[in-house]
Amino acid sequence: MDEGMKTGFAPVYDENSRLLILGSFPSVQSRKVDFYYGNKQNRFWLTICGFFGEEIPESKEGKTEFLLRRKIALWDMVTECEIDGSKDSTVRNAKTAELETVLLKSKIEKILLNGALAYRLFVERYGEIGVPYRKMQSTSPANPRFTKEEWWRELREVY
Repeated sequence: MDEGMKTGFAPVYDENSRLLILGSFPSVQSRKVDFYYGNKQNRFWLTICGFFGEEIPESKEGKTEFLLRRKIALWDMVTECEIDGSKDSTVRNAKTAELETVLLKSKIEKILLNGALAYRLFVERYGEIGVPYRKMQSTSPANPRFTKEEWWRELREVY
């Protein structure tokens, strides 16, 4: 592996997962804490846990347990890349996720794509997948247009 190549996280899912949420690639802060959406300013956990009326789990294990209990699979479209800091716009030499890994071993009914890069990469590779998918407003703190209502509307369709 190149000195500059960074590796993302393994998917979180099990055979009962019904919703697949795909991000782009872990931020610097997420890579430091070794789990998805590790930047406390990112609105992902606040939005998803808030939908279910639950507190945000503190630990990686607690977040994993929450996701599996709520039948949510979580992964990133980019599994390995070169990136400057946390900016999606700087992703280079990206290797994309083999979504069949999750889709063949779970009951995914819908796919939500967290932001523009995740959506673009997904459509390029899986646009004809046969599972409903939707581009969502990025939960990143860099997105000033984010509102939880769009996410909650999509979650209500599954739950």
